[in-house]
Amino acid sequence: MHAMTSAADLPAFRSGEETKAPAPERPDGDSSSLRACVELTILMPCLNEARTLPACIAKAQGFLDRTGVVGEVLVADNGSSDGSQALARQLGARVIHVDERGYGAALRAGIAGARGRFVIMGDADDSYDFSALEAFVGELRAGRELVVGNRFAGGIAPGAMPFLHRWLGNPVLSFLGRRFFGGPLKDFHCGLRGFDRAAMLRLQLVTPGMEFASEMIVKSLQAGLVVSEVPTTLSKDGRDRPPHLNTWRDGWRHLRFLMLFAPRWLFLYPGSLIVLAGVLQLGLSQVLAPGQTRWPVGIHTQLFAMAATVLGWQTLLFALGAVLARHLAGLDSPHPRDHVALRVARSGWLPVGGAAAAVVGFALCAGLVWQWGLASFGALDPEVAMRQIIPGIGLAIAGTQALLASMYFAALRSAFDSSRRPLNPPSALR
Repeated sequence: MHAMTSAADLPAFRSGEETKAPAPERPDGDSSSLRACVELTILMPCLNEARTLPACIAKAQGFLDRTGVVGEVLVADNGSSDGSQALARQLGARVIHVDERGYGAALRAGIAGARGRFVIMGDADDSYDFSALEAFVGELRAGRELVVGNRFAGGIAPGAMPFLHRWLGNPVLSFLGRRFFGGPLKDFHCGLRGFDRAAMLRLQLVTPGMEFASEMIVKSLQAGLVVSEVPTTLSKDGRDRPPHLNTWRDGWRHLRFLMLFAPRWLFLYPGSLIVLAGVLQLGLSQVLAPGQTRWPVGIHTQLFAMAATVLGWQTLLFALGAVLARHLAGLDSPHPRDHVALRVARSGWLPVGGAAAAVVGFALCAGLVWQWGLASFGALDPEVAMRQIIPGIGLAIAGTQALLASMYFAALRSAFDSSRRPLNPPSALR
């Protein structure tokens, strides 16, 4: 059964206490006992929101009192200089200070410090209605592990969302998110979300900036969490200053993050198609002579085909690098999908295969030089010479790329491994 005691009966949860951001999940007896009592934490990241924070806290507390949900209001302050912290404490919210700057950093600290089994997070600019969270709580109690608001289904007030965000940015990014990662979400970047705190901690979210919103959803979908969406409203924010969100900068950061988690769509599939088309054209150009078919098989077509093959191969190497970098940076979900690419990036086949291709390519080039010398360095048949030199140069370039990529991947692994080692070894090993 869910506790139905009013939050007003729990003054310790609404005392306006002030703490530092907690270290990653190191519960003591006191925090464990508090978490056993609290069902819901309403979390608000804050940076100079004194104008709107009181309304947000009042709505959140009103929701807890009206519904009888045992909960707390938690403000994760990111270094406000306008007195937001004092206002929050006076209104009965709990405040934690987060030294690391960034939207994601504030939310990570807030999630770690939350006392509720469930957390509902939302911006403290009065654009989201914290007094109407029943749908989120209902979904969470029903077993959903992540519940995301849908502003397009609930209603967007005039002037609440910029034109480009409403008709271009959000629809495109939401479409890409569904296409890349599946799931039911039609509003990928709604900031009002509820989730099971323990499930979210298991994902080990790491990004400090605005792309934290994408990381949360992507990792949740990849980890197989139960995800749902509920209608919510969006009002015009009550700020008297520009928002922290920058349309193009943060839009690019979100898109870049989605692509990092979907290297198959950005690198693997396009690269494979380009390589396949280039190799097929090269094969036809080597087998067929001009005049035997209406299909272009001359040396000029062969040159373009080899350029496409090299470009596609380089794109495939980027796919391997993206998967490896994501894994080394700790951005993987608990169940990563790209095991094959990761194994190839770490294996010895890449440098061995690259070296072999480079040797063959240089050998073809050297053979042509040898033939040129036998002809006293005179004129050679351009058709014959180009049919040998084009694949030779292509193999030399592609093989060298693979060899250098393998060395770069090894350096990347060493750099990450070194950064994780303690600076001072244990005394027993000195």
